[in-house]
Amino acid sequence: MLLPDIYNAAVKLWNYHHLNHSLTPSDCLIVLGSHDLRVAEEGARLYLQGYAPVIVFSGGFGNLTSKIWTVSEAEQFAAIAVKLGVPENAILIENKSTNTGENIQYSLQLMSDKGIDPQSMILVQKPYMERRTYATARMYIPLKPLLVASSAVSFDEYPNDEIPVERLVSIMVGDLERIKYYPGKGFQVYQEIPDDVWAAWEFLVDEGFNGHRMP
Repeated sequence: MLLPDIYNAAVKLWNYHHLNHSLTPSDCLIVLGSHDLRVAEEGARLYLQGYAPVIVFSGGFGNLTSKIWTVSEAEQFAAIAVKLGVPENAILIENKSTNTGENIQYSLQLMSDKGIDPQSMILVQKPYMERRTYATARMYIPLKPLLVASSAVSFDEYPNDEIPVERLVSIMVGDLERIKYYPGKGFQVYQEIPDDVWAAWEFLVDEGFNGHRMP
């Protein structure tokens, strides 16, 4: 349970991290791997609803999944999608990437190797990583229509045993810091951060939510 001021600041970050894109049919789905299996379910749902004819599952092992899984994120996600009804011949698996930039680069290379040149795409990610995923992808996909999607869950609904609410807040703090400073490092394109959002970030930092800050 978060104190009211902390809760309000956290919801402000949660809302900022969402892009609220209206989805339209695209040439492919790229589903970015992680420990959160709900992302795989969302990617499968979008495929089955006809949003794209090809679905790429991208992800090797991250800091967390390397400790808990023996099979790559992409392979875990693809297995979930098949169980939900996605045909195997619509799936591509990229199982080497270890961060968001590599997710995008390696997925584009995999599709190119298969003779696929998508002119539009939907990226599927965790809810609190929509904006950072978009800002990262735009480094490699500057012109094509690019949408980002995530499961339609609220801040209150998202935490679970693997990601308790306090950890979720720390992750959002870390992601917002990266959105602010990664453009200067060449990792992302610039995203405007409203003053009230940054003030909420500063408040949460002062309250000790620093577990996922930049080194």
